[in-house]
Amino acid sequence: MPRTSIPGTPATPDTPAIPDTPALGGSRWNTFPAAGTTLTAREFFTATEPLLQGIVDDIALSSADIAVLEGQIRATLALGTRETSLPLHLGPDSASAARELGTQAETIGQELASWSAETLERLLTDPVPLPAGPLVVRSHCYGHLLTPPAADLLLGRRGGPVSMQLYNEWLHQLVLLRDALLPFTNWQDAPLLITPAGLRHTEPARDAFLTELLVRQIRHTSIVAFARNVVTGTSGPAGYGFEASGGTALPAVLDQPPLPAVLDQPPLTAPRHLLTWRPDPSVGEAATYVAEVQDYYAAPRTLVEDLPPAITTSARLAARPVTTPVVDGTRTARIEVTHEGTTAHVDLGQALRGHRFAHRESPAAADASGTADAWSALRAPGLVWTQSGDATVDATAQDNLVVLALLGRLYPENLALRPADHAGDHSAGRSAARPAARTTTDGTGPSRLAILVDPAQAH
Repeated sequence: MPRTSIPGTPATPDTPAIPDTPALGGSRWNTFPAAGTTLTAREFFTATEPLLQGIVDDIALSSADIAVLEGQIRATLALGTRETSLPLHLGPDSASAARELGTQAETIGQELASWSAETLERLLTDPVPLPAGPLVVRSHCYGHLLTPPAADLLLGRRGGPVSMQLYNEWLHQLVLLRDALLPFTNWQDAPLLITPAGLRHTEPARDAFLTELLVRQIRHTSIVAFARNVVTGTSGPAGYGFEASGGTALPAVLDQPPLPAVLDQPPLTAPRHLLTWRPDPSVGEAATYVAEVQDYYAAPRTLVEDLPPAITTSARLAARPVTTPVVDGTRTARIEVTHEGTTAHVDLGQALRGHRFAHRESPAAADASGTADAWSALRAPGLVWTQSGDATVDATAQDNLVVLALLGRLYPENLALRPADHAGDHSAGRSAARPAARTTTDGTGPSRLAILVDPAQAH
């Protein structure tokens, strides 16, 4: 905009506008602000296109070459290849968290590879402008193996150190992007903190996350910690979810914010370990969701045999979640279940713990020695358990939030979710003949408690 002359003074010549960000080219492959910003996966991927443009320009990439680079990308982002960047081996005995995260890696990797192939085709005819000249970026070696055809293209025929450095930086940023998105079911919507170095600031947290994933059964708190670092760039107390400026990340079984009474997915089929990000402009203060009782072993217990007998007809219970104020960066939440003017409270952290621990059974699973009443279980002090043989809690008439509350009231070891078999007799208040009850081997551990749910939850 031209300067305005002050009356009575000579006019000053117009000065060219100073751009807000330096031009692309030379050693600059992005225009991210120094203070950092947040981008979605697609927005960040688009911001890496100058690196691909530099490769296109440096080796005069042709349409025939795109298949070579696409094969390299897919090999790097896949599981089980020589070139994989995530050596996660999945099998029937793999832990549930590893299976969920491995499935995420495959899904996200395939999508990112498709974006890459489409972008390379487009850049041949619609190049990204590089006003500051040909792109030359110094990139450290991150150990990503190349397929033989890609190595020949980038280092042989027409390639060289420049094209290899550009591709190395772009591929590493893509791997960091894939890994940063692993905790989120709705990964295309998750806000990623970006710095002038792209996503390289996530490397320390990523290393800790992947080390635990690859060498042990990863803890839910570790998944949450990595997700928080990806979104905020900071750490915080260990917990089962978190709030950050502009949104909330909580386990995918929940629909939030602010934790409305409708679940995102039925507990029987919802992911156990993944988070869902939901934007919420009202969230401004960072906070971690923590369980009321960190050590559930120490919680008081009630034997299922001591519960009141099951009522004749299953009453539909009303449930809603409530949260507490933030104290020292943490907050708790509860599920309030109401019946005929009386309210039972269940810690949401314990409910989500039960959801992660619970086995998922088929309707053909063995019957139990008796059926307990859901409302009686919810009102019991402490955690409900049994050592006298398998038992069930009938929740077939209840909504998903009540089922989740029951998962927080039953002792989480030897706990199961089971669709009711309509051919059998599982209604509350009726106890058909049952097979002999199963007990633990030494009589000291918990027998199985199964929550019967509506068969529709299995689909």
